[in-house]
Amino acid sequence: MGNRGMEELIPLVNKLQDAFSSIGQSCHLDLPQIAVVGGQSAGKSSVLENFVGRDFLPRGSGIVTRRPLILQLIFSKTEYAEFLHCKSKKFTDFDEVRQEIEAETDRVTGTNKGISPIPINLRVYSPHVLNLTLIDLPGITKVPVGDQPQDIEYQIKDMILQFISRESSLILAVTPANMDLANSDALKMAKEVDPQGLRTIGVITKLDLMDEGTDARDVLENKLLPLRRGYIGVVNRSQKDIDGKKDIRAALAAERKFFLSHPAYRHMADRMGTPHLQKVLNQQLTNHIRETLPSLRSKLQSQLLSLEKEVEEYKNFRPDDPTRKTKALLQMVQQFGVDFEKRIEGSGDQVDTLELSGGARINRIFHERFPFELVKMEFDEKDLRREISYAIKNIHGVRTGLFTPDLAFEAIVKKQVVKLKEPCLKCVDLVIQELINTVRQCTSKLGSYPRLREETERIVTTHIREREGKTKDQILLLIDIELSYINTNHEDFIGFANRAGPPPKKKPTNLEPLGGGNSSRPRRPHVIRRGWLTINNISIMKGGSKEYWFVLTAESLSWYKDEEEKEKKYMLPLDNLKIRDVEKGFMSTKHVFAIFNTEQRNVYKDLRQIELACDSQEDVDSWKASFLRAGVYPEKDQTESEEGAQENTFSMDPQLERQVETIRNLVDSYVGIINKSIRDLMPKTIMHLMINNTKDFIHSELLAYLYSSADQGSLMEESAEQAQRRDEMLRMYHALREALGIIGDISTSTVSTPVPPPVDDTWLQTGSGHR
Repeated sequence: MGNRGMEELIPLVNKLQDAFSSIGQSCHLDLPQIAVVGGQSAGKSSVLENFVGRDFLPRGSGIVTRRPLILQLIFSKTEYAEFLHCKSKKFTDFDEVRQEIEAETDRVTGTNKGISPIPINLRVYSPHVLNLTLIDLPGITKVPVGDQPQDIEYQIKDMILQFISRESSLILAVTPANMDLANSDALKMAKEVDPQGLRTIGVITKLDLMDEGTDARDVLENKLLPLRRGYIGVVNRSQKDIDGKKDIRAALAAERKFFLSHPAYRHMADRMGTPHLQKVLNQQLTNHIRETLPSLRSKLQSQLLSLEKEVEEYKNFRPDDPTRKTKALLQMVQQFGVDFEKRIEGSGDQVDTLELSGGARINRIFHERFPFELVKMEFDEKDLRREISYAIKNIHGVRTGLFTPDLAFEAIVKKQVVKLKEPCLKCVDLVIQELINTVRQCTSKLGSYPRLREETERIVTTHIREREGKTKDQILLLIDIELSYINTNHEDFIGFANRAGPPPKKKPTNLEPLGGGNSSRPRRPHVIRRGWLTINNISIMKGGSKEYWFVLTAESLSWYKDEEEKEKKYMLPLDNLKIRDVEKGFMSTKHVFAIFNTEQRNVYKDLRQIELACDSQEDVDSWKASFLRAGVYPEKDQTESEEGAQENTFSMDPQLERQVETIRNLVDSYVGIINKSIRDLMPKTIMHLMINNTKDFIHSELLAYLYSSADQGSLMEESAEQAQRRDEMLRMYHALREALGIIGDISTSTVSTPVPPPVDDTWLQTGSGHR
C-alpha cells in the first residue's frame, strides 16, 4: 500500500476509537482536512490516490476535476466506497468509482468542461487508512474553454478559498517542476489564507519531466524561494503508466529509484517522495492528536471518577444473594417513605425549580383553588330574592304575615350550605390526584425492580382510595353538622341578639378580602401579589401587547415599567371590578383573563376591559385566587342572568320587600360564616384523614403489606434493563481505563516535532494573480 507513513499511528488511534465506540461515544480527535491545491494537470489527483493506495480519480488533459471532491477516508475491516448521492450502493470496484465521479460531474456541470462549486462526497472504507478528510479541488486555470464562463479563473479561486481558509485544513500546494515557481498560484493562495506558513507544505511534482541539464535542487533544499515548512518532491505515474495499469507499489519503487539515482537529489533522497510526504502529514496529524489529548484525558478521568462508587458496589455483586435482597428491600422502602414525606412536607435538598410538585401543589389547592371554587358558587341576586319571597309567602300560607319568619331564613341558608358539597368533594379529588402523582414520582426510583415498584404503587394507591371514602364521609358530615343547627347566636352574625351597634352598611361577601375580620375596621392597602403580566389587548398603533410589573393590593391594581416599581404606568381602583375568562387566540401560547367594570365604564384609557395574559393556566388560576382575596369576583354566567330576566317578573309590596331585604342580608352574613369555617376545616380534615394517615401507613405498614403480597425473591427480581445497565457500566469502566492507557501510549510513543522557524517568503506576493 502507498500510505506506509501513517501505519504507525493507525493502530493506536483505532484502538482509542474502538474503546470509545464500545461505550457508545465518539472519539472527537477532529483530524485536519488535507486540501490539495494546484494548477491544471499539476498532479494533484495522483498525490491523493497515493494516500488511498487505489486508482479511482478521473484522468485526462485539461480540466478534469470540475467539482470539489470531498473524500472521507474511514478505517474499516472491509474495503469499499460509497457516495452521498447514492448511499444504498456499495462500490468494491474502484474503476466503477471513477466512472461514477465522471457521471456525477457531468450531471451537474454538463459534458463541455463546465465547473460547479457543489461538492461530490465520497467515502472510502479501508483497513489501510486513517480517518481523514481529503479534498481534491479543481485546477487553477486562466483561459476559459468550452462552456466555461469568462471569469472562470475567479470562480475557481473563490471555490478553493472556501476550503483552504478553514484553520483545521492542511494545504498541499502542488506545483509542477517544469513551471516557474515564483508564479505559482497555489502558493500565492496558500500565503493569502496562511500568512505564517504554518499549514502550507509545498509539493513539487513532475521532477522527472524537467529539461535535461536542469533540476530543482535549490528549491527542494529550501534555499531558493523558501517556505516555512519547505518543499517535498514527488514523482507520480505518467499517463502511460496509468494506461498500462502500473501498480502504485511499483510506482513508489520507481520513485525511490529516481531520487537515489539522480545526482541532484541523491543526497536528500530520504526527504523526498510520496512516503516522506505521507510521513510529514502523519507528523502533523500526530501533533494535532497530541494537542487534543490533554482535554480528552481530563474528560475521561472525570467520567471514571463519577463511575467508581457504583462500580465498587457492582464488582462483588451477586444477584441471587438473599441477604443482599433483604437489605435492598428494606433500604428502598425506607427511602420511598423519606422521599414521599419530603415531597409533601418540603425539603431543602433536591428542590425542583421547574414546576410545583407534591406539597406545594396541595397547598395551592387548599388556599387558591378551593376558595376560588367557593366563590364561583356566588348566587344570582334576582333568583335569591325570588326564592326568599316565595319562601316567606309559602310559610305564611293564606295569611298575610306581619313579621319576618325565621323559617324562611333557615330554608334559604340550608339550600346555600348544601351547595358547598360539590366544591368540597372536588377539592378532595384534586388532592387525591396529587397524592397519587407524588407516589408515582417517588416509586420511579424503584425502577430497577419492576415488581417491587408495581406492588408499592398498588398498595399505597389502594390505601389512598380507601381513605378517600372516609375523608369524603367526614367532609359531608361537617356540612350535615352545619345543616343540623343554624346558630343565629354566632358572634360574627349580623342578627346576633347581643351585638352592639348597628349592622355594617357594606354587604358582606362569601369570601372576605385579605385581612378579613370586622368590615367596620379601616382596610389597609396591603400588597396581596406582585408579578409580571402582559396587557394583551392594546392595539399595535398604540404600542401593542406589552409586559408590565403588576402590584395588587386590597384597594387597587397598579402596574409599573419593571420590578423596581419606580415608574408607575397606572393605578386602577378595585371598586365595581369583576373577572371574566377570555378564549386563547388561535396562534397565541398565552392564557388570558380579563378585568371589567360592572357599570360599563372604561377600565383603562378607551378599553372597556383589560385582557391580562400569563404563560400557563396555573398562573391564571393563581392570579384569579389573588383577585378573590382582594374582593374582585368572577362574572356570573351570562345565560343564567338572561334566562332570569326573561322569566315573569313578580311584584312585591313594600312590607314583603323589607322582609326579603332583611333575610337577604342575614343569609349573606351567615353563609359567609359557614364558608369561613369550611375554608378552615377542609385542609385540616384532608391533612388528618388522608395525607398524614398515608405517611404513617408508608412508614409503619407498607413493608408488611409487601411481604404478604409476594415472596421476597420475586419482589426483588432485577429488571433486564438494570442488569444491562450494570453490565454496561462495568464495560464502560474498563473501556475508560483502557482508553486512558492508550492515551498514555500515544503520549509516549509519538514524538512532537517543533514548528520550523519563519523564513523570508516575501517573494510570494499574495496580491498578484488574484482579484
